[in-house]
Amino acid sequence: MTTLDVVRVDDPADERLADYNSLTDVVLRSKHEPAKGLYIAESSTVIRRALAAGHRPRSFLMAPKWLDSMTDLIAETGAPVYVAEEPLLKEITGFHLHRGALAAMHRPPLPGVHELLAGARGGAGARRVAVLEDVVDHTNVGAAFRSAAALGVDAVLVSPRCSDPLYRRSVRVSMGTVFQVPWTRIEAWPDGLHDLQDEGFTVAALALSDDSITLDDLVAHPPEKLALVLGTEGDGLSRGAIEAADLVVRIPMSGSVDSLNVAAASAVAFWATRV
Repeated sequence: MTTLDVVRVDDPADERLADYNSLTDVVLRSKHEPAKGLYIAESSTVIRRALAAGHRPRSFLMAPKWLDSMTDLIAETGAPVYVAEEPLLKEITGFHLHRGALAAMHRPPLPGVHELLAGARGGAGARRVAVLEDVVDHTNVGAAFRSAAALGVDAVLVSPRCSDPLYRRSVRVSMGTVFQVPWTRIEAWPDGLHDLQDEGFTVAALALSDDSITLDDLVAHPPEKLALVLGTEGDGLSRGAIEAADLVVRIPMSGSVDSLNVAAASAVAFWATRV
């Protein structure tokens, strides 16, 4: 029977806790975590989903009251479990842990685009994918992944400048569905969209233009394989992305509103095009 390696800590400067220090510094963490091959999973639900997806933990950090309920989850991992009282946890991380548990997880290697598309749907191949261009708000990235998981999107591709889907807030907002939906980065942008077209996808840019069709029009004559491209907050899709697409699609609006937040727009588009 595997025993837990429980370490009770009382010093926020303990070097063993370096992975968890100052998690509110977005710029630091977005550079620090990928470079070390780590990401932070927050809450027991998210940690369970990460482990179920086969991700390996480097360590756990939690309040004492969470230890018993998570013993079955972490006992077989062999990773050390650092336990600290809640005031010390806040001092270590820089925020209050509402759900009392964190894990520093090893990042799995990202597949190439063609590998990702071929392996989706249990090897049957992707038929519907989402592409996020330069979405900078971690909350919106997480929300888009949650909608993708809930509404049957086969894979998500993100542009080189899109926020990290494995950043702590993205993972938390997604409720761990970033581990459920296959994803990778398109390294060449927007030229990488042609890789989707080479795979038989119709690339549909969600944007406002004079030659756009409505989402209803798209749904009335759905392509066999569809890639929905959504742009950054504020400016929307770049001209290069729109020009690389096969068609431009708009969501019909009323009430003098011309657009939706990207997370809301993704949910609408994913629901309308579900198969």
